Amino acid sequence: MACFEHGTIIELDARDVVKLPDVRSATLRVTRGTLWITQEGDPQDVVLRAGDTWVVERDGLTIVEAQNKASFCVLGRRIETLVEGHARGVPTTSAWSWTRDAIAAFFASPARGAAPYV
Repeated sequence: MACFEHGTIIELDARDVVKLPDVRSATLRVTRGTLWITQEGDPQDVVLRAGDTWVVERDGLTIVEAQNKASFCVLGRRIETLVEGHARGVPTTSAWSWTRDAIAAFFASPARGAAPYV
């Protein structure tokens, strides 16, 4: 299985499918084409077009299908890994704690529907 990290660019042909396991809080940015996205346990699907961004709202399987030739990138997983590492007891200095908390607050997931879907 592929590993999707910060800045990964995925190119898809029409009807190609990518499965993203447990990428909650990652941001998907569409650079070309149209994507249909569904999340495990969520009855609402999302359609994104070039220029749209969207934040994955839950863990579980997120399925992305290209409706035509499309490309998108995955952003935001590294900061979550750092924050989760701290939660598991990884020692940090107070300066790092303050920086980590400030960065995490800046990249916090927006409320559902916060990104414009035109």
